[in-house]
Amino acid sequence: MTPLLILRAGCIATQDDARTEPNNATGELYGASLFLKNGRIERIFKKGDADDETALQAILDKASTGVEIIDARHHVVVPGMVNTHHHMVQSLTRAIPSVQSAELFSWLKGLYPIWAGLTPEMVQVSNKIAMAELLLSGCTTSSDHLYIYPNGIRLDDSIEAAQAIGMRFTATRGSMSVGESAGGLPPDRVVEREPFILKESQRLIETYHDAAHGAMVQVALAPCSPFSVSTDLMRESAKLARSYGVRLHTHLAENDHDVAYSQEKFNRTPAQYAEDLGWVGADVWHAHCVKLDDVGISLFAATRTGIAHCPCSNMRLSSGILPLRKMLNAGVPVGLGVDGSASNDAAHILNEARQAMLLARVGKALEPLGCDAGPSEMTPRDALRLATRGGAEVLGRAHAIGQIREGFCADIAMFRTDTLAMAGGAVHDPVGALMLCASGNADYTIVNGRVVVREGRLATLEIEPLIEAHNRLALELASAARHR
Repeated sequence: MTPLLILRAGCIATQDDARTEPNNATGELYGASLFLKNGRIERIFKKGDADDETALQAILDKASTGVEIIDARHHVVVPGMVNTHHHMVQSLTRAIPSVQSAELFSWLKGLYPIWAGLTPEMVQVSNKIAMAELLLSGCTTSSDHLYIYPNGIRLDDSIEAAQAIGMRFTATRGSMSVGESAGGLPPDRVVEREPFILKESQRLIETYHDAAHGAMVQVALAPCSPFSVSTDLMRESAKLARSYGVRLHTHLAENDHDVAYSQEKFNRTPAQYAEDLGWVGADVWHAHCVKLDDVGISLFAATRTGIAHCPCSNMRLSSGILPLRKMLNAGVPVGLGVDGSASNDAAHILNEARQAMLLARVGKALEPLGCDAGPSEMTPRDALRLATRGGAEVLGRAHAIGQIREGFCADIAMFRTDTLAMAGGAVHDPVGALMLCASGNADYTIVNGRVVVREGRLATLEIEPLIEAHNRLALELASAARHR
């Protein structure tokens, strides 16, 4: 792996404990340089510090012997962003006309029959498309929740896609075991037998999970939702995960219908249901939680149970507005998720951070009169923190990713400040402009010290043939469902 030198950055927003960053061309990291080696941030060189300048010059003198230099004078440099919830295979069913105006349950019922035709090739290609989109948006680490396995699909297909494209990956083994005949939402033909689910989960952990500091692949267990799996599977999955020291993930309290299902079937609120089954704790994160009540928020804060906040999807499906500031103030760990590419319908993590910021502001304003509402509800730096440190904590990797700090993984996103979209804004406040101005793509994305996006283009795979294959498969999938 070639060492990298990010030279003389215009702005580095570290997201470290001191929230170190220069502002208006001042501050201790204005014009600083980063040296990345062996997948780590080896050293941060401060401009004007005599010792740092001497050490930096020594690297520059040796640059011809194998150090790549990236000129960062016209960039804002941030930690690689973290996506905590996704369904990558759904990129094949973006903008399907029949569900463009549906809410969650009718949306799922419209798409389950289409997804029943998925193949291993479709998983591989759609996952590469989704990961390419994420990488181009400055995301370096992503989880994915694959919970439907027809026609020989295995989670191995997703993991192989991540390894090919160069993304740091948390692969969650999702599952559905309760079909319509047993009172669940999915058709019976897309559910699996629970002994097989548990056996396959164990195989995947033993084959792929890496608990090391800079691991590129980790595995988590993720029974899909209260309306598609049994309480026994939830309990047994928790036992299995904790016996191996891996994390747990599911959907919870996504909308009013989701809450009503929990009340009707289990006589519990979603938070009570999760607690009863052992699904709270610092090793658990739940997607959405838009309808989590105050008691549930207190429970999640006390147990450090994480939440994947998916603002675009929640708006797209009219699920509601997460009480984000209330949760953060209570101490709930919160990260961002782009969610499925058929419910967003995009995978742009920077835009997700922007939307989280804006939705938190308008959500506060919609509360009863007399509440203190205003733009300070969620600042640009708060939003960036959700996308970096917040996501790192939710995925259990706060010690390794989400910060620009010596010893941390060399996961970096770099955005140009001399673009049309940033004109005017970047000269006042590069970090503020990154979140407030139009969400552009990264100029460079670096994962584990490897350049995977270079000058705005994916560097690990040819994108045009991939898009062509993806569009062909998307048409095949939809056509097969119509004729099934």
